[in-house]
Amino acid sequence: MAMVDLATQSDGRPVALADVAERQEISLSYLEQLFGKLRRGGLVESVRGPGGGYMLSRTSDDTRVSDIIMAVDEPIKATRCSPGSPEGCKSNKSRCLTHDLWEELGNHIYLYLCSVSLADVVHKRVLGRSGHLLHQFRPNAPLAVVE
Repeated sequence: MAMVDLATQSDGRPVALADVAERQEISLSYLEQLFGKLRRGGLVESVRGPGGGYMLSRTSDDTRVSDIIMAVDEPIKATRCSPGSPEGCKSNKSRCLTHDLWEELGNHIYLYLCSVSLADVVHKRVLGRSGHLLHQFRPNAPLAVVE
């Protein structure tokens, strides 16, 4: 939400995190932590002094949602297990019966987020992508997407 706000508000000028926090109803201290990670990840630049704040370091077309998630160290996983670990999440270290299902879901989520740019979100080009696919697999199901 904060990165979309930044993309829509900056117009080539730095945006104060306090303004983002107020518009998006997000804790300022939490945003400061996130933007430190985003800066270290090369997704935003900070400008100090009066009129300072944050700007995108690259265009919103060149910023993938997956880049943002990875920069703030948010894991994309649907299992309790550690990704890639041979040990499972059960008390005897074995994997649950549905482990592969949920691990593959996490992989699909990551691939989807790689396909969506910040510009796609800003310009509302995300809605409708999955509804058409769902309808192809379940032809008698009503479309969940209103266009």
